[in-house]
Amino acid sequence: MLDVLSFLAAPFAACVVLVGALGYLGLHVLLRKVIFVDLALAQIAALGAVVAFYFGHQPGTLQSTLFSLAAAIIGAAIFAASRMRRERVPQEAIIGITYVIASAATILIADRAPEGAEHIKELLAGSIIWVTWPTVVKILAVCAVVGVAHLALRKRFAMISERPGEAFAAGVNVRWWDFLFYVTFGVVITVSVEVAGVLMVFAYLVAPAIIALAAADRWATRIALAWVVGLLASVLGLLASYRWDLPSGPAIVCMLGGLLVLFAIWCRWRPAVTTPPSTTSVDDP
Repeated sequence: MLDVLSFLAAPFAACVVLVGALGYLGLHVLLRKVIFVDLALAQIAALGAVVAFYFGHQPGTLQSTLFSLAAAIIGAAIFAASRMRRERVPQEAIIGITYVIASAATILIADRAPEGAEHIKELLAGSIIWVTWPTVVKILAVCAVVGVAHLALRKRFAMISERPGEAFAAGVNVRWWDFLFYVTFGVVITVSVEVAGVLMVFAYLVAPAIIALAAADRWATRIALAWVVGLLASVLGLLASYRWDLPSGPAIVCMLGGLLVLFAIWCRWRPAVTTPPSTTSVDDP
């Protein structure tokens, strides 16, 4: 038992950090109704990593991280510029086609790189089970800096996510704040994709946030619920991965899917909350 705990300690610590950052950011993504922006940014960051790999920079190196970060910032600029007060073309369409183009470019470049197919597989599934403590510390440092920035700017970010019309009416430069949000978002995505892969990052962002938004109205409660869901799926996924020798990232993703199914069943069959009839007359003041 101690051997299991020792082996899974670093992967679980990485999951804790990622759940903390991505669980919160996922709430903003869902409230903004740009569900696939996280998947698109993750794929764009992966494209940057593949370009770095093509030029001989191994995954996890500083050069690879810088390539991924540069690609993510370009993606942030595209998504911020595509935000309109009165949309003639849905922003999701722009995000979707950006994802498709980034995916196609990743395949084309990887096809020309040695062992490119294996690299794409690793970018999708991740290798969090083999994460080391120095990598965990690096992710924690990056997420802590982004967390402090979001804490300081939380009111403005919350307004633009929940009440964009009010922000436009108040004269807020929404595009600038969107760009700032997506840059910080892209920084977290960049370090996350390196260890967790595109699929796991997307699942961490969306699945806990779905449950949190459906179950709570207050930000503090939503964040707490998202963290609980993400951590529970991480524990179950890592244990299943170790016990049955499964890829850890996909195992965690499937656990998140299972929790979503259980939550949907609970919502369907839970007793309906009935409002007691009012005893106040309509003529009362």
